Amino acid sequence: MAHFIIDCDPGHDDAVAIVMAARHLDVVGITTVYGNSTVENTTRNAMAILDAAGLEHIPVAMGAGEPIKGSLHSGAGIHGKTGLDGGNFTASVREPDVRAAADFINDMSKEYNDLVVIGIAPETNLAVALTTFPELASRIAGFSLMGGSTHIGNATAAAEFNIFADPEAAEIVFRSGVPITLAGLNVTTTFGVSERQVAELRAARSHLTRELGGALSFYLSRQRAFYDRPYAPLHDVCAVIPFSHPGLINHVPMHVAVECQGQHTRGMTVCDQRGVIASQGIAAPEPVNARVAISARGNAIVGHVLDTLKEFS
Repeated sequence: MAHFIIDCDPGHDDAVAIVMAARHLDVVGITTVYGNSTVENTTRNAMAILDAAGLEHIPVAMGAGEPIKGSLHSGAGIHGKTGLDGGNFTASVREPDVRAAADFINDMSKEYNDLVVIGIAPETNLAVALTTFPELASRIAGFSLMGGSTHIGNATAAAEFNIFADPEAAEIVFRSGVPITLAGLNVTTTFGVSERQVAELRAARSHLTRELGGALSFYLSRQRAFYDRPYAPLHDVCAVIPFSHPGLINHVPMHVAVECQGQHTRGMTVCDQRGVIASQGIAAPEPVNARVAISARGNAIVGHVLDTLKEFS
């Protein structure tokens, strides 16, 4: 069975993804990065979530606080000042691992020859690790990423937030040769938890489940305000599901390039669907470098998430 690192920026949907992964997979570490909040906040949030779930044995390594290039962008508008507003988690008394995230990833790749990194944040840590340790790409079994889209963006008209936050890092990752599974907005925005389901979580006996319910209530309110959605998408869970509950997301092989220069398209994932959407006379597609999500059984995914969160007592 594979071993997993979760590279994340908790983040409401990150919090749920961490719990899902830790419950169903062999998670050997968490690495944190800026994104939904500062890296200090995301690190604090990751440790608090793990502690609340009784997973204090999982180490947390803090990573990059800013992108490789360009301006720092924040998801505070959606995730609040702390990155996890709405949840009242007790601060952890432990310290992060002494290693930086890139060093931690490299060390774990030597320890486990079946290591998969689930990346649900800006990909700066992954890019730093790949460039600092050129041999790393040959040791990583795969990247499962939440990011990008086959069509529309959210940070801009063309770009999804995780990719837009550091396009240069994403380009390094997609050029690395590591097998990639990608879940983008074209799938992750199509389902989520409803107000009724959030209320069920808030009424649970478990402290962890109740506080995740409170966090998701805040997150749902921001989804309504920003996107007029009646549900809170579980974007980051979609990078966990292919391993925890295979078959619920349909992926298609294609080439994915990251636009780093365009005035209107910086951060866009250009997903080459030639050969996927067949049409006579269209040139042959670029070489495949990713398996890209094109559809999901959303209700089933939400059901598994709720069942998992309710397992805690």
